This record gives sequence, C-alpha cells and structure tokens, in this order.
Amino acid sequence: MAHAKSGGSLPVPNVQELAQAWNGSGEQVPARYVRTEEAAAEEIVAGCAIPVVDLGRLLDPQSSEEEVANLGSACHHWGFFQGMQLINHGVPDEVIRDVRRDVAEFFKLPLEAKKALAQLPDSIEGYGQSFVFSDAQKLDWADMLYLMVRPAESRDMRFWPSHPPSFMGSVDRYSAEAARVTACLLRFMAADMGVAPERLREMFAGQPHSLRVNYYPPCRQAGEVFGLSPHTDASGLTLLLHVNDVQGLQIRKDGKWIAVEPLDGALLVNIGDILEILSNGRYTSVEHRAVVHPNKERISAALFHQPRGSIMVSPLPELLKGGGRARYKSVGYADFMKQFFSAKLDGRRSHLDRFRI
Repeated sequence: MAHAKSGGSLPVPNVQELAQAWNGSGEQVPARYVRTEEAAAEEIVAGCAIPVVDLGRLLDPQSSEEEVANLGSACHHWGFFQGMQLINHGVPDEVIRDVRRDVAEFFKLPLEAKKALAQLPDSIEGYGQSFVFSDAQKLDWADMLYLMVRPAESRDMRFWPSHPPSFMGSVDRYSAEAARVTACLLRFMAADMGVAPERLREMFAGQPHSLRVNYYPPCRQAGEVFGLSPHTDASGLTLLLHVNDVQGLQIRKDGKWIAVEPLDGALLVNIGDILEILSNGRYTSVEHRAVVHPNKERISAALFHQPRGSIMVSPLPELLKGGGRARYKSVGYADFMKQFFSAKLDGRRSHLDRFRI
C-alpha cells in the first residue's frame, strides 16, 4: 500500500449503508459492483494449508537454521505465511483483543460519525474507498479506514477516530508489537538471502507503516462481487490481522485461487513488491483478493511496512556477486510509488512488470 499523499480516490456510495438498505430489498446488486465473469474465471481451492512459520523457532538457536529455511521456502514459493500461535509470535493477547475490539466498534458508529473522517480529494488517508479513478470503474464491496501510523509525526489526526476513546492507544500498542515482529522477520529474511543480518532492517529504518482497516458488509449475491479486487501490495511486508472470525482472503497460486484459513491467533504475513525486487525475485509478491460472505460482515486490519523514502528500489548488490543478473530495474522509492499509482489508473493488478528486465 502507498503513502497517503501519493494519490486520491473519487467519492462513491458508502457500502455499509448500501448493504443495509439493499440486502433486504429483493433487488439485484448494483451493476457497478457486479464482477460475475471475473469472479468465476478461475478455480477456487479450499482446505489447502499455506505455510506456517514459527517465530519462536526462529529465535531459538537450536532450531533457527531449520526454521530460516522454512521461512525462505514460504517467501519464495508462496509469498504468504502464517505466524504461529500468539505465544510464538509474542504479541500479547490483550493487545490483539483491544485492537480487534476498537476496530469493530468504529464500524458500529453512526454513518455521520464515520463520514466526519472522510478522505480528502488528494489523499487516500481517512474513511472511504481506495483507487476509484473513474465514474465507470467497477467497485469493491467494502469500506475502509486508512491511517498513517508510524512515524508518529506522519499522522494526520483529522482522520483518527475519537470514538471509541481507546482507539489510538490500541492501534499504538498493536503497531509497536507489529514493528517488533517485522524487525525480527527482516533479520531472518536477510539470513536466508545470505546478506548481512541488518541489511534489510537498515532499509526499513524507522519502519514507516500505515494501517488499512477493511469492512466487508454481507452481500446476498456474494459470488458476484469482490470485497477487494485482485492485487499485489506495493509495500515491503504486510501483516494482516483478522478482526472477526469470518474469512475471505484468497491468494493466487499456480493459476488457482487458494482460500486461506488462518490458524487461530495467527498473524498472516505477505511479501510485497518492494521485497520481491530487493530479493531479485527470490521472494514472491503474490496476487491476492478478498471475497465476501452472504450474511456475515468481515473485518480485517492490514499493516503495511514501508522502506525509508530515500532508498533505491533495486536488487541488493550482494545478490548479484559472482555474475548474477539483475532481474529488475533500479528506481527511486518516490518514482516507484508514482508508477504504482499509474498502474492503478490503468487498471492493472500489479505494476512489477514495468520493472522486470
């Protein structure tokens, strides 16, 4: 996901309000949300477990080497993996509980209270939808709240909810724990790549990150809409927390969509475009999407971890020693993000093809 000032989004109807009125009406879903052919174009596979990475085993000298290999395999072949239970990724139960509670409470507020945090024309930060660039564009069946979280000075407090009153504290504590988890993962990813342990952490120094909370209302024609269109993340690393127990994440692998069934208490981690390029294609930024439930709401919270704004996005030189060939062009991070938004304007799912050599 992008920095908040990288681009805006056209205002469109609030989906939560639309769903409340439409689901009991007997009418067909509005045409701008219908994606029947696209939704049915490829096979969906259920019950296929994605890799599990145990942070506790990574930190244990006796099992670290074996678990680093497991981590590297997950990043290469899947681009997605799950942290083990809370006792292993170390985020306290109460931190997870509090952020889940406050995020869910926010979406229970009256519509006018949420609209007070509405996005401005030049920014995706705030309450609304993302990447709506034309009046003819197909829309996702979802609303979102998008916030810059770290560093603290990047926050625009106009968009932070004052209700529930504990919202900011809950997000603060969760993002601090997530930053710690990410720092650990980056160190072990560097080990798997064969570069200096702090190499990746230096590129993500200060760990700029943003939060996108997605609210997917129920839709009785769930098979004809997307909650979130197929895409890859422009970030380095994304940590996804399921706020309630309704699943809907799918990842694309080998021409099929894999329905993800997370472990109880796990954090879902996925590789973004930045890490695919830095690793020279060793790691995979996987395409993913969200579907909706016919009669239950779904809520998720994604933390996007970004590199420092001054870095060059290019394969790490250490990976090219001994005659290795760069598989991606080099580009400054600001230009990388401009091209990300340009790809969104063109309706593309990923903009990585622009950088492949």
